[in-house]
Amino acid sequence: VQLQASGGGLVQTGGSLRLSCAASGRTFSIYGMGWFRQAPGKEREFVADIRWSGASTNYVDSVKGRFTISRDNAENTVYLEMNSLKPEDTAVYYCAASRVFPISDSIDYWGKGTQVTVSS
Repeated sequence: VQLQASGGGLVQTGGSLRLSCAASGRTFSIYGMGWFRQAPGKEREFVADIRWSGASTNYVDSVKGRFTISRDNAENTVYLEMNSLKPEDTAVYYCAASRVFPISDSIDYWGKGTQVTVSS
């Protein structure tokens, strides 16, 4: 499975961005997809995930109410809609996929990161 992330950029505090992650290859093996992020000098942290079938989602507390994860099964694509962005959301965001759900239990595939920068 290959994951291609896109949609990062520079935005002001309070702004919005939408990240996309397109999966290709043996996508039938995927149970869940989601996003992690890593800020400078910090460890990579879980942001959100979504079950590939059904409606289950998980979010880290710091993004609840601001970020929304969704998927398009026909396009094998997962989206992360990020609203009310804060400077502390600045990080490299990584798309991830797993053969289990929640995905944080075991990541099988990683995409390249996309930079999100929120200016104050």
